[in-house]
Amino acid sequence: MYISDNTHNFYRGIKNGLPIAAGYFAVSFSLGIVMRNAGLSPVNGLIMSLLNNTSAGEAAAVGIIAADGSYLEMALSQLVINIRYFLMSAALTVCLDSELSMAKRMIIGFDVTDEVFALLVNQKKPLNEYFAYGIAVMTIPCWAAGTTLGIIFGEILPHDVVSALSLALYAMFIAVILPPCKKNWKLLILVLVSMIMSFVFSLDFIASIISEGMKIIILTLVLASLAALIWPVVEEGEIK
Repeated sequence: MYISDNTHNFYRGIKNGLPIAAGYFAVSFSLGIVMRNAGLSPVNGLIMSLLNNTSAGEAAAVGIIAADGSYLEMALSQLVINIRYFLMSAALTVCLDSELSMAKRMIIGFDVTDEVFALLVNQKKPLNEYFAYGIAVMTIPCWAAGTTLGIIFGEILPHDVVSALSLALYAMFIAVILPPCKKNWKLLILVLVSMIMSFVFSLDFIASIISEGMKIIILTLVLASLAALIWPVVEEGEIK
């Protein structure tokens, strides 16, 4: 019965992870085009995506690579951009069996992304580990395959087509940002301010002083800090 239950949850994870995997493939294919423009090979893209399953983190990393940034900039940018996954992983600990080993917890945590977290946190407690494994089996290979194929086809397709596909990744970010902005004017203001600050940082007299990697780090920290100070999130039960 125990083995049968684990098998059931594993296949249930695969089924639930399929829509996420399909979305990941489309996004990562566009990211692969950007990787190709930055000079990465298909092997580079495959390894990078197998070890880093976040679109924002990888997009920032590719930008730093293209700008010939330092390892320190790369490390700091990834820490700042992906730090939310520490919080998500911590939140998931209360959903897991208290006797689950640290090694298995680390395996589950490796594939924690926004979409995967949303799936896992809404499961019946305690969360069956094999459900998480099933999701990972679907999502990680599709993400890595998308970037790899994006780089390969970026070398084959005509230049005009490659240029058009390069914009798809930015279109994805816009598609993610716009719906919440329609419902939250504070978020809309923050996005507009970030766009203005990004433009200012791209001007020659600033770009010559601040590297691409440091620009990402500074903008992320400054904007997140300002938003937290001006519009702090009020927890349930607290007085505004």
